[in-house]
Amino acid sequence: MPEAVHYRVSMLRPHAHLFEVEATFPAAPEPLAAVLPVWTPGSYLVREFSRQLQDVSATGPGGEPLAVRRVDKRTWRVESTGRAVTLRYRVYAHELTVRTSHLDGSHGYFNGASLFLYTEATRGLEHHVTVEAPEGWRTFTALERRGEDFVASDYDELVDSPFEVGPHTPLTFTAAGVPHEVVVWGDAVPDASRMCTDLQRVCEAQARLFGGLPHRRYLFLVYLTDKGRGGLEHGASTALLFPRVGLQSARGWEDFLTLAAHEYFHLWNVKRVKPRALVPFDYSQENYTSLLWAFEGVTSYYDNLFVLRAGLMSASRYLTRLGETLSALQATPGRKVQTLAESSLVCWVKHYRPDEHSPNSAISYYLKGEVVAVLLDLELRRLTGNARGLDDLMRLLWKRYGDGSGVPEEGVEAAAAEVAGQSLSAFFDRALRSTEELDLSPFAHVGLEVRMRPRESTNDRGGTPPPRTKGEGRPKGWLGVVPKGGATFSAVLEGSPAQEAGLYVDDELVALDGWRVDTGALLTRCEDKSPGDTVRVTVFRRDKLVEVPVVLGQKPADAVWLARMDKPTDAQKAAYQAWLGTLWEEPG
Repeated sequence: MPEAVHYRVSMLRPHAHLFEVEATFPAAPEPLAAVLPVWTPGSYLVREFSRQLQDVSATGPGGEPLAVRRVDKRTWRVESTGRAVTLRYRVYAHELTVRTSHLDGSHGYFNGASLFLYTEATRGLEHHVTVEAPEGWRTFTALERRGEDFVASDYDELVDSPFEVGPHTPLTFTAAGVPHEVVVWGDAVPDASRMCTDLQRVCEAQARLFGGLPHRRYLFLVYLTDKGRGGLEHGASTALLFPRVGLQSARGWEDFLTLAAHEYFHLWNVKRVKPRALVPFDYSQENYTSLLWAFEGVTSYYDNLFVLRAGLMSASRYLTRLGETLSALQATPGRKVQTLAESSLVCWVKHYRPDEHSPNSAISYYLKGEVVAVLLDLELRRLTGNARGLDDLMRLLWKRYGDGSGVPEEGVEAAAAEVAGQSLSAFFDRALRSTEELDLSPFAHVGLEVRMRPRESTNDRGGTPPPRTKGEGRPKGWLGVVPKGGATFSAVLEGSPAQEAGLYVDDELVALDGWRVDTGALLTRCEDKSPGDTVRVTVFRRDKLVEVPVVLGQKPADAVWLARMDKPTDAQKAAYQAWLGTLWEEPG
């Protein structure tokens, strides 16, 4: 039998939130140096998983104790030349996110990067996992089962296969001939049948793009919580965190489907077609690439698009959501400071470590990347007379790099030029390597115009025309702060009246013009005034009461919506239909 690394994961005392792990490594000619990753693929932040690892001990093949020494934050060394070694340790797991691990009386979830020590010498061997769980709990993972063991072909596959263990009954469906399971923790799904049917349609829409699915089975792990939204992609599974109340509204259900579609599209775009800079993963430190916009931003474009293609979103809703994305970009001053390529490169210290200055100094490669993706799609369609688009680019990248060899830093741009039949260097220079405003003219190819208006309230996401109300068009006063809860500011926007007057992040709001207000009332009352009016904002700055006079500016027109042209040409109507699969004349 070939050599392998063996793990036993026990969770017999779940209320202690401690996974108990045994890791047995085969004999090697060198001392054992067992290490834990500092990050997990798909989430580009050094999370220092080793801070939760404790009580490490080592024994030899006969059970004899061996000395184990911690070398640094992530490495344990055993002088074990020529002998197999078993390490025993515990991992504290009480953080319910898709990137970490969580154990309590209801279930156990673990992301492999946070739990499994490995060695570089044995990284390419098979890795076997045996799970010891409380009575009545079942184990769910995308790994194949061999007897009592779950088997990964190597350490990378192990890290790429999260485990969920608990008293769950899975939902099942088949998409494109492939079995899928949905395991839900946290609450019952309001309509389990609808969830399976809708997910099936989304999965099959994606399979049609690439001519089939790249896996033999797939697992959705769904965590319904009181708040929070996020997902992490894996080679044959995904973990999704979603607010349970969201499944009870049409908008929330739509959001869930777009989240699932996003992570599922990663089966191709980042799990198999990936930046060459990530091949192989270096788990010890940051892995730098300027291409994350193409893997996350493009995927963000497709997540809404595939819900549309699955027949689960109307064209008008799609355009509204796209308008909301454009609005979010327009409301971020950091777009004038950081390029999209740099946003991808330094996400380790910017996107994943936001602070109060982030809106002024950075841009999300998800957000701007999505806008660049739709512009690239429309530009490719324009240049080729609607014969080709972003779908063709994705299929080309899949054909060329789907073997996991990795896309070079210039690979996406080169492939796009092939699809277009000409150089796109001017497009990419502006979109990726410049802080110049994006050229939105490609929307005209499909008969759409980009229009802007001031936001109606702090809850206004954009995406829709202004309401027809009395007083329409009156300039509104503008302060330029972002609320944080009811009494403080999370950000003071660059160049805003608040910044010029001297309001600070974390100032505790007390009053406006001598009257007590919270942040919501503050912004509303400022909007009721006119640009040029002076207001007195009273705050506690640390423990000192401060009054700051502010001369209001004019509320900016940063809510964007996409309007149909009044007199589109037949060519524009045809391009619109080719893009969204919906007749121009049809209502959304």
